[in-house]
Amino acid sequence: MSLKRNLNRALSAATGLEVRRAGSAPRVTPAPVTTPKPVKRPAPEYRCTDDPATDRLLRRPVFIMSPVRSGSTLLRMLLNAHSRLHSPHELHIRRLEVGYGSKLSERAMDALDLSRGDLEHLLWDRVLHRELVLSGKDVVVEKTPSNAFVYRRIRDCWPDARFVFLLRHPVSIARSWHEGDPEKRTYEEACADALRYMTAVDHARKGITGGHTLRYEELTTDPEGRLRALCAFLGVDFEPSMLAYGERDGTQLQKGLGDWRDKIRTGSVQAGRPLPEDDEVPEVLRPISKAWGYLK
Repeated sequence: MSLKRNLNRALSAATGLEVRRAGSAPRVTPAPVTTPKPVKRPAPEYRCTDDPATDRLLRRPVFIMSPVRSGSTLLRMLLNAHSRLHSPHELHIRRLEVGYGSKLSERAMDALDLSRGDLEHLLWDRVLHRELVLSGKDVVVEKTPSNAFVYRRIRDCWPDARFVFLLRHPVSIARSWHEGDPEKRTYEEACADALRYMTAVDHARKGITGGHTLRYEELTTDPEGRLRALCAFLGVDFEPSMLAYGERDGTQLQKGLGDWRDKIRTGSVQAGRPLPEDDEVPEVLRPISKAWGYLK
């Protein structure tokens, strides 16, 4: 038995190491690093609260159900200029999820009759309530477009919630969605993608009673009249300051929309482009255009 083998036997027994000639170890090619795709968890079960006074901090929150590129940012700013209405940027609360760190915590929550869905609703409510308290106002208005995909959960989470449905001509939505990032999606892809949001909003309109429907084209041609009607639905007085939104806000977004402020005040704002003709509506958008009254 060679000296090297004896040495390695003794060294391995004592330290777990071995002596090797430099360069003798085989070269190992590392495996390519792949990022696993996130696994989408199924929607959790939850119960509809029968005691909102205990389970919820918010009272009568408002949710704007709208497709992408339908004017929800403009509406948010108009409403946020009201002394009683706080409409923050999109909060995407539906993406806030709760998980159990252990089986013990899961069993503890079960003992309190709180499922994962119930805990998520508590979290959503607390986040929105905190945002409202920090604003110093009375009513929170949340406008994330993807909320339409979970309108049932939002309705069940806040039984006293109020809903505003903001519509726009489907072709105008699709064109704006495409022009916002033409390298990311073709016009045809924009039509199909935006239609998902439109369909979700349409389902919400049919599934929720007592909501208020507002059209972008009406808002931009008769802002004061449309806002007065919306304020009446929300139970607040119309304030002329809503038509002068952004004068005290120096953010870049507000600066970019400065022209809108002046045009809204004078009533000269237009929808930005003529409404599409019927023959401009692609086949994929014709059913929703007809359902929303945009096809003759």
